[in-house]
Amino acid sequence: MAEPPERDPFPEFRLDSDAGATFVLESKGKWWHAGFHLTTAIVGPTILTLPYAFRGLGWGLGFLCLTVLGCVTFYSYYLMSKVLEHCEKAGRRHIRFRELAADVLGVGIGAILLAGECLKIMYENLSPNGSLKLYEFIAMVTVVMIVLSQLPSFHSLRHINFASLILCLGYTFLMVGACINAGLSKNAPPRDYSLDPSVSSRVFSAFTSISIIAAIFGNGILPEIQATLAPPATGKMVKGLLMCYTVAFLTFYSAAVSGYWVFGNKSNSNILKSLMPDEGPSSAPTIVLGLAVVFVLLQLLAIGLVYSQVAYEIMEKQSADVKQGMFSKRNLIPRLILRSLYVIFCGFMAAMLPFFGDISGVVGAIGFIPLDFILPMLLYNTTYKPSRSTLTYWINLSIIVVFTGVGIMGSFSSIRKLVLDANKFKLFSSDVVD
Repeated sequence: MAEPPERDPFPEFRLDSDAGATFVLESKGKWWHAGFHLTTAIVGPTILTLPYAFRGLGWGLGFLCLTVLGCVTFYSYYLMSKVLEHCEKAGRRHIRFRELAADVLGVGIGAILLAGECLKIMYENLSPNGSLKLYEFIAMVTVVMIVLSQLPSFHSLRHINFASLILCLGYTFLMVGACINAGLSKNAPPRDYSLDPSVSSRVFSAFTSISIIAAIFGNGILPEIQATLAPPATGKMVKGLLMCYTVAFLTFYSAAVSGYWVFGNKSNSNILKSLMPDEGPSSAPTIVLGLAVVFVLLQLLAIGLVYSQVAYEIMEKQSADVKQGMFSKRNLIPRLILRSLYVIFCGFMAAMLPFFGDISGVVGAIGFIPLDFILPMLLYNTTYKPSRSTLTYWINLSIIVVFTGVGIMGSFSSIRKLVLDANKFKLFSSDVVD
């Protein structure tokens, strides 16, 4: 016998006027759908930078930081889910981080930029003397994103995000296989795992590497993902987090270890570039690397869609009429126009500013680290008010203090890199500033 549909305990909150919440964040999902969304939000092509992050830490500290930051973010997201569940039981379902709009815009631009770069990499391998520029590939990606952006709700992405989960496993293991092949070949690159001899440079590199790993684990849309779950959400988010972190640790460790093992302190900020150098032969079969690039490209489309949901929710709160259907002419036409304009703007910015990664680093340091490592602990201590004599209180306080320092150092290092790279910036450049 089919189970009766779960009743929304907050119908007045959803249906009075907030079309953005009702349409974009419709609450129909199961726990595994949350797992798909979380995996897409966290496990992305940024894992290909992990061997580069190990350059500033070495084997021991690299493993330690990857493990500690993974455990801390899981704990942080667990606390945030408990706070949101507590609010739900109290009769108020909090479903968004309004202040995230700027960070989400950066993710949207970055996803389109990196997807365009993936197309450019494949094109240059097939046609080394081709005339197409980076901004032309970005335009192609933008057109595809405009079409996909018309999927009406976060919940409607569940199948795409399941495919995203499969894709991230696919390109990770292709990359791991390519690294093992390169490391065992007779032309294996010389390995050097030594750190910078200068103490000050070593310390600065270590903080930069920690910021990179922290940003990779970052997820700024957890409330929106939890809002897609059919109420009551109790317990469902934790199951989704467990699914996500199983995939995360499997891919993160394998990517970091294999890439750093082969290239050591010569690891590129994108390990695929180390495997496909500008000069000399590729370190793995072209078909393997080409398939990995295709998988990365496809997952970037899913990532762009996931993070765009926050912007769509904000837009439709103002533009849509909740009393008319999601697919009514009154709501369909504004959705088509506004979402298309948003994606076109992101594509234009990606084409005009192909150094946006540096700017995103600054935004991430001052935005995502506070949201992911500081705010959940503050909200938990404020909501549940654990006694100062309890271990929970002191763990939360310690994390707040430590990651406040990490955020400050990450901001400093990101701004410093932005300044150092300023002379490389060129509008509508055909090369991405690394």
